[in-house]
Amino acid sequence: MGYAGRDITFFARTDWRNQNRTFGIKAADRRRHLYCLGKTGAGKSTVLLNLIAQDIARGRGLAVIDPHGDLVERVLDFIPPRRINETIYFNPGDTGHPIGFNVLESVGTEQRHLVASGLVQVFKKIWSDSWGPRLEYVLRNAILALLENPGNTLLGIPRLLNDRRFRERIIKGVTDPVVRTFWAAEYETYPKVFRTETISPIQNKVGQFLSAAIIRNIVGQTKTRFDLREVMDTGKILLLNLAKGRVGEDNGALLGAMMVTKLQLAAMSRVDVPEEKRRDFHLYVDEFQNYATESFAGILSEARKYRLNLTVAHQYLAQLDELVRSAVFGNIGTLVCFRVGAEDAEVLEREFSPVFNESDLHSLPQFRIYLKLSIDGTTSDPFSAVTLPPPAVSYGCGRKIVEQSRQRYGTPRKAVEEKILKWKAKELPVGD
Repeated sequence: MGYAGRDITFFARTDWRNQNRTFGIKAADRRRHLYCLGKTGAGKSTVLLNLIAQDIARGRGLAVIDPHGDLVERVLDFIPPRRINETIYFNPGDTGHPIGFNVLESVGTEQRHLVASGLVQVFKKIWSDSWGPRLEYVLRNAILALLENPGNTLLGIPRLLNDRRFRERIIKGVTDPVVRTFWAAEYETYPKVFRTETISPIQNKVGQFLSAAIIRNIVGQTKTRFDLREVMDTGKILLLNLAKGRVGEDNGALLGAMMVTKLQLAAMSRVDVPEEKRRDFHLYVDEFQNYATESFAGILSEARKYRLNLTVAHQYLAQLDELVRSAVFGNIGTLVCFRVGAEDAEVLEREFSPVFNESDLHSLPQFRIYLKLSIDGTTSDPFSAVTLPPPAVSYGCGRKIVEQSRQRYGTPRKAVEEKILKWKAKELPVGD
């Protein structure tokens, strides 16, 4: 599978005045990110598949977060034999060999508050209808306390709230004076009724997430058997299959948002390497509104200098809150628009006028796009194009990749559940 011009990643051809020229985006311009918007069936996946296929063929590092599963299943076909050992296929729906993902693992002192904020925002996005400042306050302190005690997982949150002996052990390991004061002084003085009212929403929400065995057996493992910083620095391939039919929509959104948070932190840890020596890593997020927390807005503005290059796609603007939408239009270098609805066309006309108007934007045929392309750091005037068809390549390595990832990164379900049961039984709740 060969591509001319290794610095350019191709994804479309111009159709202006019948001049059919294939074009793409330069490596440096991809650091300014690519945003793809359009209705279901308009052709967004053709852009993603073309970019991903070329990244794989050229030995680049990338991650794909897919809430449907179809995209990553197709991407498996693009992976040649020489890259099998560089690929991590993470499928939460594989309950027989769950892959551990401990979001609290190996977090340095300077990143603890970033992790806590990221996780709080992840939960807040999913449960915004019943969110409150007191819930957020207690949850944040719970996460910060667990982060200071290596070997803990998200399973420790409900236990920290209810198990006094466990809580006392955790407090001993807390050095942050504010967090320590909360647990040792403030929380312990809560009257029983007030405490119950305070922690019930957390128990209900977090407990609901952790009660599903499919999730518990992933986030309840203390060790993650892949290192995201190493994945980035060595140019590996990470495929996250969050098909909601297998894991549930909310559970998939939570796992995906947690992965985005950890990828952001892994990228930021590259501060110890000169910018010009940081290897480009491409993060593809389909239906990205599912994972677009306030932290995601920060990634858009900060990721460029850490060489974390985003390509994100979704269906309509109303899926994003105002903060994230502003971050998108303020930080995206390349905007690719497929057919959109009337409301979005009205908003996007500001981006594409006077070349294209509202009517043009919501009447585009399938695979036709209007775009503004980042060229040498400057965004072009709007122009029209047709996306390239998805690559026809298939190396047939998918089954081998899936099985190898199960064995290399997963753990047999029985062993995982035995460890979790042993942890739960270690100190029985004594009541408060």
